[in-house]
Amino acid sequence: MDLQTISNLRASLHEQVGRIVVGQAEALDLMLVSLLSQGHVLLEGPPGTAKTLLVRAFAASLSLDFGRVQFTPDLMPGDVLGTNLFNFQKNEFQLTKGPIFTQLLLADEINRTPPKTQACLLQAMQERLVSIDGTDHDLGTGFMVIATQNPIEQEGTYPLPEAQLDRFLFKVIVDYPSREDELNIVMRHGHSSSSPSIADYGLQPIADLGLIMAAREAVGQVRLSEDIVAYIVDVVRATRESPALYSGASPRAATMLATAARAHATLQGRDFVLPDDVKALATASLGHRVLLAPASELEGLTARGLIQQIIAQVPAPR
Repeated sequence: MDLQTISNLRASLHEQVGRIVVGQAEALDLMLVSLLSQGHVLLEGPPGTAKTLLVRAFAASLSLDFGRVQFTPDLMPGDVLGTNLFNFQKNEFQLTKGPIFTQLLLADEINRTPPKTQACLLQAMQERLVSIDGTDHDLGTGFMVIATQNPIEQEGTYPLPEAQLDRFLFKVIVDYPSREDELNIVMRHGHSSSSPSIADYGLQPIADLGLIMAAREAVGQVRLSEDIVAYIVDVVRATRESPALYSGASPRAATMLATAARAHATLQGRDFVLPDDVKALATASLGHRVLLAPASELEGLTARGLIQQIIAQVPAPR
């Protein structure tokens, strides 16, 4: 697949999703980068900011099999993965697949469920398979999780553990829209108090899994020079050496950032990675993988702000 085709895919995706979702262009770009990088995305924002609608429109525009799990305090792992039920007619156990057996899984309000149920996604997100009663079941290379969560400080939420957060390529902050965008939202959707229906806006599939797999092959051919690799490693290692951070990013974070930088370059129409690709993705890729030192919390610093400081301090190759 040539680079122009992939760039056109990005433009067409924005046009399709823009029919129903106002704004959120950065979030949409990061979701597409993650899809091409075989990563997963965590969307965080207050209720009513179109997180769920954005994911539904994204799946509809790419003709991906879509599954949704509404995470609640009483949700059990079997409700997500499925379970083996005994078939009395055949005198054997048969697997009743859960909603995780899909291509794009929306884990809605993932921090509303206890850690035991959150953890049922760990193997699926890392290995793209699930183990049920000792048997592994493949989810396919097209499997992707997009999770949404409300801010931790809201009542009735369970913070995601570090092992869970580390499996998300990006954490995207979905904030309130600008005044202009909010005016557009109300003008477009103010005729109804219910959530907009995807079917009412005529979204057309612009790609299928075959095209996405071809695009991933093109991403794998993007040149990543030794200087850029060294830059990524230096940025990640700087998070571990910063006194403002209690814990830094892992080597897996560096590997995933490198893959994402290749996908970002491809969407920009280039077959080589620039430092700007790394800078564009570093905050969303690393901000959720670090822990603030207690003194930093007292000073009101944020993980994302510290990542931006590190990016500004680490010399970029020319």
